[in-house]
Amino acid sequence: MACYRSVKTKMACCRSETKMVCCRSEKTMGARLKIGQDSDGTARIYGLDEVMAGELVEFEEGTIGIALNMESNNVGVVLMGDGLMIQEGSSVKATGRIAQILVSAAFSGRVINALVKPIDGRGEISSSESRLIESPALGIISRRSVYESLQTGLIDIDSMILIGRGQRELIIGDRQTGKAAVATYTILNQQGQNVICVYVAIGQKASSAAQVVTALQKVEQWNTLLW
Repeated sequence: MACYRSVKTKMACCRSETKMVCCRSEKTMGARLKIGQDSDGTARIYGLDEVMAGELVEFEEGTIGIALNMESNNVGVVLMGDGLMIQEGSSVKATGRIAQILVSAAFSGRVINALVKPIDGRGEISSSESRLIESPALGIISRRSVYESLQTGLIDIDSMILIGRGQRELIIGDRQTGKAAVATYTILNQQGQNVICVYVAIGQKASSAAQVVTALQKVEQWNTLLW
């Protein structure tokens, strides 16, 4: 773990590969500031002088945001939630923590949203560990080489394209051509193959995502899936 202290901002920071925690002076930490505007899932905050890029900020009604745009007199924040209760003139405070999410094996077999909150009605997920969103990736030399194939279960694809386990593959096609069906069928074909599958639904209707969840819940190894 590497630690440093800034003389200008009077801030001490410690960073490891998975976590970064910074402590400000008592005067600055938890300061209550004012929001200038809020639109399209973003907010512009005035008076937050010592905030770090990527730091989490908390609004008075509980919404969490990530500080991204650092300008001379304000900070642009992306809201991690609907932010329906945030209004112009609301208060916000800095947390001193770089954006991070909880990590745990308990997430297997659960359906979560982009804020890592369970939405499957099966209760909260307990975890004592967290990981930075912007974490450094392993170098090429440190990664294990691709040595085993992955079968999709679709004869046309498996006979023409050799897909390695751990290899990136891009599925391109027009709307309603079966891209999601290929991914879903591939997940179903991994039963008993010791493969952890993560299905990420971006821009899909809730009804469409629910149909896929219902289909995948019939898999015997549902606990190896993450939504």
